[in-house]
Amino acid sequence: MNTMKQKEENNIYDVTRHLVERFGPVGSGTWRAAEDRAWEEYNAEILRNARKEAGLTQSELAARIGADKAYISKIEHGRTIPSVASFYRIVSALGMQVEIRKCPALH
Repeated sequence: MNTMKQKEENNIYDVTRHLVERFGPVGSGTWRAAEDRAWEEYNAEILRNARKEAGLTQSELAARIGADKAYISKIEHGRTIPSVASFYRIVSALGMQVEIRKCPALH
């Protein structure tokens, strides 16, 4: 039995094919833009969840970093991307830290 027919019979969905149809070839400009947007949304969700776990309101977090509530809201909804400095201030205000480590598999 050929692989394609076997995949269809097992109801395996080719996600990459769908993504290529929507965003173009892997590595293309449209692919990279979509990938960047996905990372931005993922990071916004991480920050929102961390704020909630810390028991802070958007206003309280904003006060801790010297910003206004609207700025925190925009970050959490993916409408703005914080600068690296702002990101570190937010993380610190949440009682967290950023850790950068080498990946053994890549070196």
